[in-house]
Amino acid sequence: MKVFHKIVDLQNALFELRKAGKTIGLVPTMGALHEGHASLVQKCVAENDVTVVSVFVNPTQFNDKNDLKNYPRDLDSDCRLLESVGADFVLAPTVEEMYPTPDNRFFEFPPVSTVMEGAHRPGHFNGVCQVVSRLFYIVRPIRSYFGEKDWQQICVVKAMVNYLHLNVQIVECPIVRENDGLAKSSRNTLLSESERKIAPAIYRYLKESIEFSKNHSMEETKSFVVDSINAVDGLDVEYYSIVDGNTLQDVSSWEDSNYIVGCITVYCGKTPIRLIDHIKYKEA
Repeated sequence: MKVFHKIVDLQNALFELRKAGKTIGLVPTMGALHEGHASLVQKCVAENDVTVVSVFVNPTQFNDKNDLKNYPRDLDSDCRLLESVGADFVLAPTVEEMYPTPDNRFFEFPPVSTVMEGAHRPGHFNGVCQVVSRLFYIVRPIRSYFGEKDWQQICVVKAMVNYLHLNVQIVECPIVRENDGLAKSSRNTLLSESERKIAPAIYRYLKESIEFSKNHSMEETKSFVVDSINAVDGLDVEYYSIVDGNTLQDVSSWEDSNYIVGCITVYCGKTPIRLIDHIKYKEA
């Protein structure tokens, strides 16, 4: 496995491989890698001749400077994991290498980019589109792999790909969870021992809401999830939205769509750490 810090060096290596007819897959990450990322890389390795993984904490998608400052970073550990699962190339650029000049492009794809995370984290998805589009131009992959934990992000990236007419397939990969149900996330490393013990309640009540929803209205189901999680000392729901899985627009009854997803963001602990998750109520 080779690690590149300069974009042009990676592009030169990929040029020769592409000329030889090799297929190239990309897994964009912000590092602090875990088994969830590993599953994306393994799928990419299985489906492509060459697997490129980017490790870059992208400043333009953080609307909270403290969140950016505290985001976990450990490139050495990341590279050990990536080599163990068969990655070929790692791109780990500096901010100056990725953004030699400010990126003034503005991306917005309502309604998918303006609700939920888009509403609560102004500028976040614009930053995501800035860095992912740059990575697509740099690597020119035929496939790129994203985890379903960041489910809304996948919808936004797909909208961006369509808008820019990019020839890349977006491959969605299932959430990888801890044994107690907590969705694996780089942010989990920031949880204290006591916070880590209460965090699994998020998914526990999401799962319980599936059965609850069979005999209750959508509003009652929302209240069940929010009230149950907020009753756990140390957890505070920022929002819980039940939406159409394609448009991400709120739905008011279970009959409104054949694809219905519940999306949640919860603050955990005193710091607090922001955790996201989702549950599918109906899938066409």
